[in-house]
Amino acid sequence: MPLRLTPTFRDALAGRADRPLVGMWVCTGSPLVAEICAGSGLDWVLVDMEHAPNGLESVLAQLQVLAAYPVTPVVRVPAADPVMIKQVLDLGAQNVLVPMVSTADEARAAVAAVRYPPHGRRGVGGALARSTRWSRVEGYLRDADRHVSLVVQVETAQGVDAAGEIAAVDGVDGVFVGPSDLAASMGLLGQQDHPDVVAAVHRTFDAVRAAGTPVGVNAFDPTLADAYVQAGASFVAVGADVVLLARGSEHLAARFAPDRPPDA
Repeated sequence: MPLRLTPTFRDALAGRADRPLVGMWVCTGSPLVAEICAGSGLDWVLVDMEHAPNGLESVLAQLQVLAAYPVTPVVRVPAADPVMIKQVLDLGAQNVLVPMVSTADEARAAVAAVRYPPHGRRGVGGALARSTRWSRVEGYLRDADRHVSLVVQVETAQGVDAAGEIAAVDGVDGVFVGPSDLAASMGLLGQQDHPDVVAAVHRTFDAVRAAGTPVGVNAFDPTLADAYVQAGASFVAVGADVVLLARGSEHLAARFAPDRPPDA
């Protein structure tokens, strides 16, 4: 019997007009933690391969557990590498985030990596892959573009300047602003809340929205997150599993073992 795939992140963005989609990072590499986060009531979870100990096997396991919940999984690949993107798509990831996109040409290369020929360069191995459910998704090769959404991450000063051109590239379904690397590229390492960084985020918002493309942002500070929502963010990542665990365990230590040095 033919199978249907779930709606993409692009579909979720199009179907939610009353508020932004709210999500969090899953960086532990643990399917169990991913499942806990999936049941939280958030709209999307971001499985990270760039700064987290995730490989193809752990991403596969997390996609499998996330599939049981009404949450949209997005996978951030470590780089705009067409081989890695192909492998992640073949695992069944329908939503890919490509980091460090600073020009329209780089955005076009990312689009080509998620599309089959003649419109792209994605390798064809559908019969071998979970993406097609081993050829059980009828017409997958023909309709693959409908089953995959691409978000590119703007996180450099150069990317801010090119944000409108990046957002206008056919096949870019969203632009995600990364204030941490953006701050670093502006000579303000660790200062995501610096007024100049915040202003650069707002400039990116304006350029991307003018192109008619959804824009999102990473904002763990609730005050900044609220401000970015007011500024028109269509999606926002407001936390991470590892951050919640770190701060929560520190709170327990401060409450119940205040006299013990953290490194004792």
